[in-house]
Amino acid sequence: MKHPVTTLDNSTAGEIELADEIFGLEPRGDLLARVVHWQLAKRRAGTHKAKSRGEVSGTTKKAFRQKGGGRARRGNLKTNIMRGGGVVHGPVPREHGYDLPRKVRQLALKNALSAKRAEGKLAVIDAAKADDHKTKALAAKLTALGWSNALIIDGAAIEENFSRAARNIPLVDVLPQQGANVYDILRRDQLVLTKAAVEALEARLK
Repeated sequence: MKHPVTTLDNSTAGEIELADEIFGLEPRGDLLARVVHWQLAKRRAGTHKAKSRGEVSGTTKKAFRQKGGGRARRGNLKTNIMRGGGVVHGPVPREHGYDLPRKVRQLALKNALSAKRAEGKLAVIDAAKADDHKTKALAAKLTALGWSNALIIDGAAIEENFSRAARNIPLVDVLPQQGANVYDILRRDQLVLTKAAVEALEARLK
């Protein structure tokens, strides 16, 4: 399918052919949700910890005698039913990530790209380059294009001036093509690809 190519100065730069098997799929919400859940699970630190009965600081001395006090029997004060006691089956440090087949991840990335194109939220630019590293100039160009909430994906490497200029713009992320992922594509309103990114993604996903 044909898709228009623009420049950062908001002028036309011809057209590009997008592969139907990557940008023309019928988006599957279940697949996208599955991969987003997998990505967020892998990002969890897993450092949560609660002390058990054996780890709480305190004495194991019997609080009072077993019989004759008119109260319920009481031994260790570190049990879970006592104030300051341990936690039963509490969280422990662990890895929350799990495996997901590579084919599922690839298909979900294709679905994310297709979803943006179907919504009219996909733009292709000729190149992501800036004359200098000033944020103000680049922010003005993105505002003129209507990209206030955008993910910009470039080829194998991001130009230094463009990367530094985009760094301080709120709600604008810049990634190389190898960092393209489902979560970042869906969390931004607009997806902007360079021609180099389109070529690299098609080579990667075909």
